[in-house]
Amino acid sequence: MSHQHWDYAALMHARGFRVTPQRQLILDAICEGEGHTTPDEIYERVRARIAHVDRATVYRNLGFLCEMRLVVAIRIGGQWYYEIASQTPHHHLICHNCDAVIEISHVAVKPFFDKIERELQFAIDMDHVAFFGLCAKCRAARAPARRRARGKQGRQG
Repeated sequence: MSHQHWDYAALMHARGFRVTPQRQLILDAICEGEGHTTPDEIYERVRARIAHVDRATVYRNLGFLCEMRLVVAIRIGGQWYYEIASQTPHHHLICHNCDAVIEISHVAVKPFFDKIERELQFAIDMDHVAFFGLCAKCRAARAPARRRARGKQGRQG
């Protein structure tokens, strides 16, 4: 995913922040990952260009870029991943079993967000949400095991 569609410099300047060389390199490193990128991958890409950048600088700037909503973070299987925020919100379905990630559009979850706001008077302020469960492949693999388990229970009773 490219960060070239954002005028991130203007967004940061409008909020009183600068585009530092480190921030520029971190954005570039995330883009090079073409999707979900770990902090270690980002750090290694940045470090390949500027050897004196430390991990703390990368982590601090990842947090800053998330606060600016230029980057979004998601935790999958105990690991944080980062990606460039898209101009339109999107969300993820993440399989607990195989860690598959399926991207879904905001249109799919907007009715749910609207219902929460209408019924609970709570406005969700997120452009990136992860829903955890089982993908179709893992559900299909578990179905025969469940049928076998039910069959054993029926024979024992």
